[in-house]
Amino acid sequence: MKQIAIVGPIPRDHIVTHNGELIQKWGCVTHPVIALSVMAGDKSEIIPVSHLRKVDLDNVKEVFKGYKGLNLSHLTYKNDQGDIISLRFVDMNNRLERQTGFMDPIVPDDFKKLLKCKVFVFIPISDYEIALDTLKFLKKKSEGIIVFDAHGPTTACLVNGERQRKFWIDRDLWLPYIDVLKMNLEEAQASWFKKEYESSDFVKTEEPDREMLRAFADHCLDLGVKAVYITVDSRGCLVYFRQRSKTVEEMVSAVKVDQVIDTTGCGDSFAGGLGYGLMQKPTDYIGAARYGNALGALRTQGKTFDVFKPLAEINEIIKKGRV
Repeated sequence: MKQIAIVGPIPRDHIVTHNGELIQKWGCVTHPVIALSVMAGDKSEIIPVSHLRKVDLDNVKEVFKGYKGLNLSHLTYKNDQGDIISLRFVDMNNRLERQTGFMDPIVPDDFKKLLKCKVFVFIPISDYEIALDTLKFLKKKSEGIIVFDAHGPTTACLVNGERQRKFWIDRDLWLPYIDVLKMNLEEAQASWFKKEYESSDFVKTEEPDREMLRAFADHCLDLGVKAVYITVDSRGCLVYFRQRSKTVEEMVSAVKVDQVIDTTGCGDSFAGGLGYGLMQKPTDYIGAARYGNALGALRTQGKTFDVFKPLAEINEIIKKGRV
């Protein structure tokens, strides 16, 4: 049975949606783990890897109770630290964040018994949560595909608890140890920066600068990344990879939805879909994007994990292009 590790925090989330509704639940790693279990839990071993507060462990295990294919032995509380996050959405895609609890970093020792995993999906939400030595260790010791979400290295926690976007200044130290890099448009803009800035240069845009994104993707591919995924909200996902030494760029259209209820965990669910697709066909980067888009779209459809569907329904959603 193929193994896939989903790596990152399991924060206790307090969420106010763009509709003003309050949701309290466990976030990040829980979304792709449960999505993959519902989709193909009887055919895969899904392994969440996370550090928790001791008081939270039983509650987190209760969330996962009844889902197939899960190995929960890598949920640990050695240092009794875990994430606590407050999210207030100002619209469907943008939110104000505050953090009051902090997971200790995930390190090489967490993976000594997981080296046979086919895929490792890293979904950090803050810049300290995954040690670079962890990726170096896996590159050296394992043949598994390393999927890495740039949300972590482009997000800083300030001393007052605020979470703010930051430049990924040490990006090039990480890229040689990442097989598949995943991010959204804002994170891409924080990852491809000038060496020096004037104050007038700090302009955020929601429209993708395709020339800038191609240059960034080429840079990543030159340093050893096999594929770059940049999600562009409801439009879909840009995919970059090399074919016969040439860079291929393709827009994989989003799965359409009639109504967005809650976007929390969409990016994490997308990353899980990528991991599933690459576990089936390691170089089918377009096919993996379709699974990512499907799980991301499903995540928007409700406040609970009941939104996720079995594999046959997922394939039908991909075929129709609509939930």
